[in-house]
Amino acid sequence: MSLDKTYKKVPGTTIFDAEQSAKGYHLNQFCMSLMKAANRERYLADERAYLDEWPLTEKQKQALLDRDLNAAIAEGGNIYFLSKWGATLGLSFQQMAGSMTGMSEQDYRDMMLHGGRSIEGNRIADQVREGHYKAEDTTGPDERPTITGSVFTSHVPAIGAAWDQHKTEEPYWKAVFDGYEYSKEYEKENTPDVVFLVYNDHATAFDLSLIPTFVLGTGASYPAADEGYGPRPVPGIDGDPDFAAHIAHSLIREDFDLTLVNEMTVDHGLTVPLSLMFGDVERWPCKVIPFHVNVVQYPIPSGERCFALGQALRRAIESYDKPLNVQIWGTGGMSHQLQGPRAGLINAEWDNRWMDALVEDPASLAQVPHLEYVEEAGSEGIELVMWFIARGAMSDITGDGEVEVKHRFYHVPASNTAVGHLILENHPRATVSAEKE
Repeated sequence: MSLDKTYKKVPGTTIFDAEQSAKGYHLNQFCMSLMKAANRERYLADERAYLDEWPLTEKQKQALLDRDLNAAIAEGGNIYFLSKWGATLGLSFQQMAGSMTGMSEQDYRDMMLHGGRSIEGNRIADQVREGHYKAEDTTGPDERPTITGSVFTSHVPAIGAAWDQHKTEEPYWKAVFDGYEYSKEYEKENTPDVVFLVYNDHATAFDLSLIPTFVLGTGASYPAADEGYGPRPVPGIDGDPDFAAHIAHSLIREDFDLTLVNEMTVDHGLTVPLSLMFGDVERWPCKVIPFHVNVVQYPIPSGERCFALGQALRRAIESYDKPLNVQIWGTGGMSHQLQGPRAGLINAEWDNRWMDALVEDPASLAQVPHLEYVEEAGSEGIELVMWFIARGAMSDITGDGEVEVKHRFYHVPASNTAVGHLILENHPRATVSAEKE
């Protein structure tokens, strides 16, 4: 079912949604640059030269050069950002607004003095009468994304270092990397178009000045972060802004409060799983939508909340209008504690029971309170709540499909951590029925 975007039918109105934001990201960032006096001076001295410093489209540049605010908004501009540009040119808000209505500044002021523009003739119903009401979406189910499976894995930074330093055959590390040999072959044969990758940032992109609970990456690309030892020698991430914007719209409409980020670096929480699943490549074989969950500073989301988010994520993905192969990855954990007198804690029995339950009864497992994670799996074992997002998106959760365990692996230790790994293949009901016939 298509997302409700009936706001697009309001006449004479452009709503600044996630799609518009992605389209106009650099245009609006250009406007923000004009908050500095030195930049304003440079812009006014040579507008075209300053615009050429930004990765703007020609349509965006021309809209600004023509002082055409309607064109700028059509190209993703937002009026609050564009007001910085207008202020640089010495324009008031009334002058800017008047220019978009086809009225002179004086006529616009007179209209406002007489009570403003009338609502009559400016409702959606007026568009219907004039034959401008946009047809509803008719995208068929075969033209929509399919969630083909989920991947669950620890994202230990030392695994990345061992990979980068070519230590995979050393006795200590060989047992860890052997557990992912099947996984790399599986991904070669089942390479997705997009991976929605759930991870947590480790005080890299987000410090204590900003602590968002859920972060959806809506940008076009994300470089590997420098975590103190220099960035990992791995490819940068190619995002999918259009798909991410669609997911943002759907999840927020379902009351999941997301922070949308167009620019950020990504640390080992995201890059280590990619290395484990895809190996050593010059470019990752698919696009990646990063999804950060705060599991560093309490309060953090519950397993139940993450499980519900996964179910909403499935609805968001399946309502998109392109036939994509999508995998959802949940990363982090398993049992480990990195601080205090209990540092080094591992609970292999608890870990394996938890993985059993994740496959067999995830809804009940999602009810486990934070205290049990901290006590039984260590203070950093709480990262496991992120696995519920990937698990909640599988078709067996709503009873309209099945999952198949393709691979399971567990090992102790990798540095300070127990390593857990699962691959679940998703079989929606239509697929299951066809196979049984």
